Amino acid sequence: MLLPLERLVGTAVMSLQTGSELARVKTIIIDPRDLTIAAYELEGPLLNEHPSYLRPVDVRELSQLGFIVDSNDEFVLANDIIHLNQVLSFNFNLLHLQVIDQKGRKLGKVTSYAIDSGSFSVQQIAVRKPLFKSFNEPELLINRSQVVEINDTSITVASTDTTSQSRTPLRDYANPFRQTNVQPEAIEFESRWHSSNQAD
Repeated sequence: MLLPLERLVGTAVMSLQTGSELARVKTIIIDPRDLTIAAYELEGPLLNEHPSYLRPVDVRELSQLGFIVDSNDEFVLANDIIHLNQVLSFNFNLLHLQVIDQKGRKLGKVTSYAIDSGSFSVQQIAVRKPLFKSFNEPELLINRSQVVEINDTSITVASTDTTSQSRTPLRDYANPFRQTNVQPEAIEFESRWHSSNQAD
């Protein structure tokens, strides 16, 4: 099931033990290397530590009430999880990134995205077109299979014109996001974004 960003941000985190609200989702921490959710950052007066995070694997279910967890013992700090601490150090924000195609044409900027609830990964990216290109269709929906590269400032996607598609089918791209059924930790990736950050 695809869940839009707007459905997740502000969602309550409920305790299975007490039936009460423990916190709310403040923002979603995305790993830019494979576009998976590393954690949900939480907010709320009942939190013992700020910031506190909830890992997707610790959520029992997402119901009409919100995220259901066993208790606030599921909440973690950045230093508790090596992977989470690393992702936070990237300081990556998918929203407002420039989207370009492989020919260097600017398609617009990311305004939202949708998460697959099963794989905890970004499956669709909503892109707002520049004003002078947005008269007929103000928004594009980009599937993760079209993503070719991600860096700090932009996302490169496969060209969508007929000539480009006929010469180079999408399946021929070295796509780091194609294996959506693999656990996030097991996904192999090759991207300039990752290479530039290995030197840091």
